Amino acid sequence: MRADRLVASLLILQSRGRVTAAELAAELEVSVRTARRDLEALATAGIPVYAQRGTGGGWSVLGGARTDLTGLTAAEARALFLLAGPSVRFDPTARAALRKLVQALPEPFRAGASSAASAIVLDPARWGGRRHPQPAHLDLLRQAVVDGRQARLTYAGSRGGDSVRTVAPLGLIEKGRAWYLVAGTDAGVRTFRLDRIRSAELTQEAVVRPPGFDLAKEWETIVAAVEERRRRVRALVRVDAGRLPGLRAQFGDDLATAVPTDRGWYEVTILGTSAEIVANELAGWGRDIEVVKPAAVRRCLARIGAELVEWYASD
Repeated sequence: MRADRLVASLLILQSRGRVTAAELAAELEVSVRTARRDLEALATAGIPVYAQRGTGGGWSVLGGARTDLTGLTAAEARALFLLAGPSVRFDPTARAALRKLVQALPEPFRAGASSAASAIVLDPARWGGRRHPQPAHLDLLRQAVVDGRQARLTYAGSRGGDSVRTVAPLGLIEKGRAWYLVAGTDAGVRTFRLDRIRSAELTQEAVVRPPGFDLAKEWETIVAAVEERRRRVRALVRVDAGRLPGLRAQFGDDLATAVPTDRGWYEVTILGTSAEIVANELAGWGRDIEVVKPAAVRRCLARIGAELVEWYASD
């Protein structure tokens, strides 16, 4: 995992004083290109790592060789943990390395580093096939989570209209290619989609985190509740094996199962919010698929087909 390599790269730099990308690549058993990208990532994140060109050059940590992390500033330590933190949910090795790194920090920095490490959760499963652009306010909200400061948001509601609200950011989620903010509000912990945030600014008010709050566990609870609401319809579809990759690309995690039949077709289960929405998403496939059930989805498809015939029949 990259988080593990970033931590290892920094510790190697601090223990040796200076290494080349080739030496680091050999130590970590990766390509020279990968080692160089990791070193550049550390430097970009604000860690005091720099390259010296020419004979006898290499990569060094500003201030010379050190065997601990006491040379890092608080901001630099947070930057490192923001890089490493999201991966630890999936990688026990990275999790162990992160714990050791926390212990190597001076006492005043440990709380901030721990907050940074738990500020983001990565959830690779997508909701549906939609792709979202990189959100405009991601960096500011990440800072709000790490620094423990409340934020004032202008937020676009799902039914239209903007509202202004002050929230207590608790963590950020990257789910597939969409970002979400988990934050405390007067009504309890709520989730906000970053692509609906029109504007955001930090306040001077401190965030009071709920006792025992765990971002990863909270997100699991949120996902379970959302999935229960949004997956009320289960459509059984027959599709040729050659069309199956296209269906997977369109529906993502909403394509629940794909079982091969003895006739070379697949019986696919697609989950959706309503029969009409599922039918609208399947209509473009025409006769390349067959919806077996439920009848509500078949009726919606029949209506869509009839409307198209009526609209275009004159042509």
